[in-house]
Amino acid sequence: MAEVLLALSTLPDETLATALAKTLVEERLAACVNILPGIRSVYAWQGELCDDNEVLMMIKTTNVRLPALRERLSALHPHDVPELIALPVVDGLPPYLQWVNQCTTD
Repeated sequence: MAEVLLALSTLPDETLATALAKTLVEERLAACVNILPGIRSVYAWQGELCDDNEVLMMIKTTNVRLPALRERLSALHPHDVPELIALPVVDGLPPYLQWVNQCTTD
């Protein structure tokens, strides 16, 4: 069984996040994507201080599918440098972890 990961990415709005989430699930790059609206991001970009409302995507995937997810997200994301951070899932309900693997297998 592949290692399950929780990947995080932000988008400018819920419409874009929903479209991207559906694509990732349909293409088996993610088993599930939770979309959390109403986050605020303060960050430095190209020498400027930015303060933006964004939407957080919590993407359940595996280490096997992460390279393809990274490529697809980069191609579809509206930012030049999209956020993508993947964290290992160190434990979880075994049937859920198996489901993530099943949903992300080619």
